[in-house]
Amino acid sequence: MYLRKGSRKRKSASPPKRRPAPPSEPPSEPPGEGGPEEAAAFIAESVGNLARLARRHRLDHLSYLLALAHLEAEEHLRLRSKRRLS
Repeated sequence: MYLRKGSRKRKSASPPKRRPAPPSEPPSEPPGEGGPEEAAAFIAESVGNLARLARRHRLDHLSYLLALAHLEAEEHLRLRSKRRLS
């Protein structure tokens, strides 16, 4: 009986990965999406609705956390508008 090395199949080489060219300008917002202020307003409204839903169903802990998120989003909007006025 002869000992043989098990034949190993070589994996085919994957094509070289291309790196994207570094952007010359900072990336802009994708079309159809607003900036951070619009996102904060949307989050504040959505989380506020979810907090009310959680309160209605007596999900106290969830209601509390959602209310905190609502306050944070509202505070972000308030501070941004304050900076714009000055």
